[in-house]
Amino acid sequence: MKPGGNPLVGERSFPDAAARELRNEQLRTNLRRATHTIRDKRARVVNEVPDWEELRAAGSAIKTDVLARLPELLERFEAAATAAGAHVHWARDATEACEIVTRLVHEAGGEEVVKVKSMATQEIGLNEALDRAGITAIETDLAELIVQLADDTPSHILVPAIHYNRHEIRDLFRSRMAGADADLTDEPAALAEAARRYLRAKFLAARVAVSGANFAVAETGTLVVVESEGNGRMCLTLPETLISVVGIEKLVPTFADLEVFLQLLPRSSTGERMNPYTSMWTGITPGDGPQTVHVVLLDNGRTATLADRTGRQALHCIRCSACLNVCPVYERAGGHAYGSVYPGPIGAILSPQLTGVAANRSLPFASTLCGACYDVCPVRINIPEVLVHLRQSVVDEQRDRLSAERTAMRAVGWVMSDRRRYAHALRAARAGAAPLAAVLRRRRVRRLPWPMSAWTTARDAPLPAGESFRDWWARSRGES
Repeated sequence: MKPGGNPLVGERSFPDAAARELRNEQLRTNLRRATHTIRDKRARVVNEVPDWEELRAAGSAIKTDVLARLPELLERFEAAATAAGAHVHWARDATEACEIVTRLVHEAGGEEVVKVKSMATQEIGLNEALDRAGITAIETDLAELIVQLADDTPSHILVPAIHYNRHEIRDLFRSRMAGADADLTDEPAALAEAARRYLRAKFLAARVAVSGANFAVAETGTLVVVESEGNGRMCLTLPETLISVVGIEKLVPTFADLEVFLQLLPRSSTGERMNPYTSMWTGITPGDGPQTVHVVLLDNGRTATLADRTGRQALHCIRCSACLNVCPVYERAGGHAYGSVYPGPIGAILSPQLTGVAANRSLPFASTLCGACYDVCPVRINIPEVLVHLRQSVVDEQRDRLSAERTAMRAVGWVMSDRRRYAHALRAARAGAAPLAAVLRRRRVRRLPWPMSAWTTARDAPLPAGESFRDWWARSRGES
């Protein structure tokens, strides 16, 4: 993404970007190893839960209820959080959210902020906005730190640096991390220790922290962050000021609802029975933790998504990344091919809705519609259904520009609407294809000239069968 651009909008179409990424064999090796490891772990821990499908249904029902009562629940959250000492702000879009956070950091006297891993802040391009205001944002999640040091962008929701191996990380730390030993090895323990020493100084010096939230409880005004490294706990407790950017869909109605999601999320994301660190805070507690707490409730296209009866189920997402780990397209193309903060199957339905389909019209087609994503989604988002729905929107938007295709489809429809015309057309096609099949010595064509080349850029074109089913049936039964 170019500096100042929209992190949700891809600069190139998915087919073009994927074609480039597919040439990176190291990337494909890294992705295959990582995604298979994570999904195998997930399968094992999910199989331990006898009522897993009931938990999925419960999670989906809670999310459906939230979206049905969103205005009411948002007001309840604001009232509860404010009563607990937090300051609640409302942001209609990314620009407004960045302006609010930047102002709050300046008011707190901070020139550097430490950050908990947050998809929402990536979505709005917060790091870039802070940089333009002279504020340095330090990512404290290990994978996010790797990506930041490399001047790269994340390629996975849960494991942002999934496209790097440990040798590449060692070289990156040696060259870009202040204080890293020149003889640093690529042993995971050594890399983690180097990051720990670097980040510990940042934690102790920071006056302001920025976070997102996995969940926001309407009845109590509580925010919840789950993570695996402990960096989040440091950010949420040490600085004087804490600013949390929270998508409005992250609400759950009651504290008891967390029981469902704290079982679904760790198993679906990291293949763990529970998260090593689950941090919850409600406003401020005198003498304990940040004494100034701000919550920025972010819309940024979510209300528009809510208006779509089919597409709104994308707002159920709890950012577990299970759909990425089973997707054959993601495994081969990687996250950068999607050109958006949200990659993989969920990104293919979420990003186009947050930005408007016109800004990401190729993403709904970045799928085989195999349904594996739906099978593993812990809140039962029917991603294939939404993909087909969004594809229809793309076609409807471009309908006036598809006159050649419409004409061709009408011609095919006219031929197929009459049995005799269809039979004659099949015979003519077989006769015309016979010489080509003899030359190619196979019954498929890998490249066709324009305009049929649009088909063969991504797949082979089969030649007509040597004999139709009707002809075979008549011949085998001795009919004329």
